[in-house]
Amino acid sequence: MSEVKKIKPSLSKGTRDFLPSEVAKRNYIFDTIKTVFRKYGFEEIETPAIERLETLTGKYGEEGDKLLFKILNSGDYLKDVPKEELAVGNSQLATKYIAEKGLRYDLTVPLARYVVQHQDDLAFPFKRFHIGPVWRADRPQKGRYQEFYQCDADVIGSNSIINEIELLMIYLEVFERLSLKVTVKINHRAILKVLAEQGGISVEMFATILDKLDKVGLDSVLDELNAVGYRLKMNDLLQQFIQGTHSKQVHQFENYFNGTWGFEDKATNEKIVINSNEAIKACLDVAKVINSSELHEEGSRHNLVQFDLTLARGLNYYTGIIWEVVANNVQMGSIASGGRYDNLTEMFGGQNMSGVGISFGIERIYDVMEELNLFPETISQGVKVLFVPRDQSVEEFTFQQVQQLRDANIPAEIFLGNVKKQKQFNYTEQKNIAYLVEVGENEVQSGKFRLRNTKTRDTQNDITVSEIIQKLS
Repeated sequence: MSEVKKIKPSLSKGTRDFLPSEVAKRNYIFDTIKTVFRKYGFEEIETPAIERLETLTGKYGEEGDKLLFKILNSGDYLKDVPKEELAVGNSQLATKYIAEKGLRYDLTVPLARYVVQHQDDLAFPFKRFHIGPVWRADRPQKGRYQEFYQCDADVIGSNSIINEIELLMIYLEVFERLSLKVTVKINHRAILKVLAEQGGISVEMFATILDKLDKVGLDSVLDELNAVGYRLKMNDLLQQFIQGTHSKQVHQFENYFNGTWGFEDKATNEKIVINSNEAIKACLDVAKVINSSELHEEGSRHNLVQFDLTLARGLNYYTGIIWEVVANNVQMGSIASGGRYDNLTEMFGGQNMSGVGISFGIERIYDVMEELNLFPETISQGVKVLFVPRDQSVEEFTFQQVQQLRDANIPAEIFLGNVKKQKQFNYTEQKNIAYLVEVGENEVQSGKFRLRNTKTRDTQNDITVSEIIQKLS
């Protein structure tokens, strides 16, 4: 019999395992977000992790398409590739023959597909939330993984600005409950669209370049705008808005679009006057949303809501207000994002239904809260009591006592194996178990136990199981 080759265990890059204590912390975040979503009337749905590539491709821009995880067709996936294309060795040309499916890149495009397929069964406006993993073939780094969870809430079928205000309230309440101080940055794609058109480039290119600001810095962004032939002099404007501004200054920004203020042509230094009702309305909407944050007393005291002209959200499907949320005290990218998209359902043959949504990035929120030590100690506490039989002869009796606690909905566990007391305490410490009960012949005869607090080492003697249940219920 041939020897089995031993393989050193390892993970695929950009993925993580989670210990039980870490899962408990993640569930704390999930449960907090779910509670707020449901409070605002959102219902939960699920979609498959795998989507058809034609569903995903072309929805995230050229850069996004490069990050799609593609799944090879079953069987001989090369059999349908024309020989001449195989000979060229171009993987992009071969993709349409060898991969029909891919892992979902986000939860928004699958939502648009879902709405079109199930529109006869849904009540509109449709308010849904969805929590699940997504995959991107990105370069792993701090706060950026190839597999990560998103928590999304979207409203489909309503174009009222009240939806944006409501979603902002959700942002503020979730982060308030998590004790996480954040800044919510807001911009509008219509503003970017007008600036892009007047500068002589597409809004997709303009947004893609601005979206690199956090990674490459202002000078590199300006250099790239110059390289693609952008004609407006943007230096002063970007400097002015790079840190974000408040709603009063958003109103001032309207003056760029009603002819009061002007831009300069960087080649001729001539004044360029812009008149755009679309951009003016966008400024008014942004200011209205920012001002609404005052309705959330707790959130407005601890969190900032700011206009940021440099916020671009480099995804092609956004058409209106866009958001990003960053933690105030940790160097991390955005921990939540979203925006309005007015034509996504049309891509799948459905009627045009306006949509707006937000997404929480669980991995980054988890990392930030871990770094700031914001998780309550109690959240990792599953089992409350550990019963330890002193020898095998009392194991059955001990198990019966444990079952009584479980029947009373008190999480309890029996520790099997004759080991030293120190190991028992190590076990309770590792699992954050609050109480320890040892069981021997005396306890079997008397039906009374000693309940020991594993944190303080205080004990309560001669206590029955019924009294333990009463104490811990």
